[in-house]
Amino acid sequence: MRTSPKLLASAAGLALAGGLASVAGPASAAPTWAPAGSAAITPGVQTNTEGSGQCTANFVLTDAAGSVYVGQAAHCSGLGEATDTDGCDAGTLPLGTRVTFNRNGSVLTPGTQVGAGTLAYSSWNTMQSRGETDASTCAYNDFALVKVDAADTGKVNPSIPFWGGPVGIDTTGTATGDRVYSFGNSGLRGGVEQLSPKTGISLGQDAADNGWTHPLYTVTPGIPGDSGSAFLDADGQAVGTLSTLGLAPLPASNNIGDFSRELAYAQQHSGIAGLQLALGTEPFTPVL
Repeated sequence: MRTSPKLLASAAGLALAGGLASVAGPASAAPTWAPAGSAAITPGVQTNTEGSGQCTANFVLTDAAGSVYVGQAAHCSGLGEATDTDGCDAGTLPLGTRVTFNRNGSVLTPGTQVGAGTLAYSSWNTMQSRGETDASTCAYNDFALVKVDAADTGKVNPSIPFWGGPVGIDTTGTATGDRVYSFGNSGLRGGVEQLSPKTGISLGQDAADNGWTHPLYTVTPGIPGDSGSAFLDADGQAVGTLSTLGLAPLPASNNIGDFSRELAYAQQHSGIAGLQLALGTEPFTPVL
């Protein structure tokens, strides 16, 4: 069993790992969100996956039945080494694995449990079962969904702590110099949330990766345990989820998976009807 927080690393650089997702119409049984100021389960909460490591939740999603999901990185339920970045062949835990949501955890303790759920979708499991062969998809599609237990859905709010939003989904990617915003919650910070908000700039994107990945620098950089963290663009739209730490040729950089592509893949292959991003109840405020 892994005890250390996780963030995939690529010594060769930044390796993450159809169509683009959009915000769908309202679900048939829309959830009632907890107030943002008192909600226990939000983007940025720590997730602890049974038999794997601690990560950070990204976005909240819903389905046509009104069920509530919290996103995390697919590699948060991985069984291999930190350098196992290809989701089409890396070892991974099965769907149905239990995941807890925790606050104020550290590298030595998971902190206070505030809720729980089950792994309902993993891009890695899905790509392997489908026999996915597209290299960019295998390398960069790093997204999973934890279905929140019914008893805990009343504790959820979809707003990104500190920043607010998301207000929608970025489907055009990032260009060099574009501002991005995130909220990491690694246990290595000992639960000190004042260190969690971060902002940075995109380093653009490589056309060869078909828009699946966006390298960037943030202050401070994402560290192990921040894996899965939500990233917003300058307009407050969901643009990506944290996946890797770059060692070379861009030391201390990070790489995010493109959220519109990750969500579109899940909408097409997860079997979850009406899967859609839940918008934040708090306005996006890009001030640090």
